[in-house]
Amino acid sequence: MKSILAPPYEILIAKHTGMCFGVRQAIEATETLLQKNSATILGQLAHNPTVKSRLAAKGARTAPLEKSQAPTKQVIITAHGAADRDRKRWANAGYQVTDTTCPLVKVAHAKLDKLVAEGFQPVIIGKEGHVEVRGLQGDFPKARVILHPDDIATIPHVERIGIISQTTQPIDRVRALVNEVRKQRPEVEVVYFDTVCSPTKDRQTALHELCHSAELIFAIGGKNSNNTAQLARTALKLGCKAYHIEEPNDIRPEWLDGIRKIGVTAGTSTLDQSLEAVVLHLQALANTQKSFARFTPKELFH
Repeated sequence: MKSILAPPYEILIAKHTGMCFGVRQAIEATETLLQKNSATILGQLAHNPTVKSRLAAKGARTAPLEKSQAPTKQVIITAHGAADRDRKRWANAGYQVTDTTCPLVKVAHAKLDKLVAEGFQPVIIGKEGHVEVRGLQGDFPKARVILHPDDIATIPHVERIGIISQTTQPIDRVRALVNEVRKQRPEVEVVYFDTVCSPTKDRQTALHELCHSAELIFAIGGKNSNNTAQLARTALKLGCKAYHIEEPNDIRPEWLDGIRKIGVTAGTSTLDQSLEAVVLHLQALANTQKSFARFTPKELFH
């Protein structure tokens, strides 16, 4: 982790934090497309208001994925992915579809396809209604979505259960739920594919390290960012004070009373400059003149 001295604080930045390669690629592909054509994003490309504003300023429009009407002929599937039937519906309606689905979300789709083809009852560990989960479930209406042990009762009593997960779920939660399924259904063949993405695992592992040193954690990301919320919740479970914030002005000075070591992490859809802005704000609160300029994004995030 990186350490920045800003007396009376020490600001600790998680070893792995911020925007993942899947979201970064989706943004770059969208911005490249917008240089040539007007385009409509089907939903939110990433769960981050700064990203949304940045793309809107470059001419991006938005429309619900569930509809079949957009203000432009070019439409974009977001990094969270979509069901095949949704892609086909837009293409059949005469739209040019650009797919920016994260490669690791595509892996989850492929594993789910495999389980269904082999006759397993599909189960998705994830947040009901989350756009990624809707995409995974969209082609398989019989798939069950579970997030808590009590949800296991909704799984039909069958001989074979196949489990994948939303890519941004904490791996500890996923493994615990898989074990609970096996415990509650000992007579059933249970096959599990680990589809939690490596950036999510890296950020959770780095957060554990951060919590060993920091007294307070700021998890930076959009309020509707599931993985950012998970970072804040994990920090709380590890015994740290923790807040999920979108921007520097969300920080209340009284939160820092008596604190000496502040940990900073960010969700997988959070821009580098958002993390930089929070660190600058913390430095300003500490009344320090130490320049942030010598800490480049590459130094901070790699």
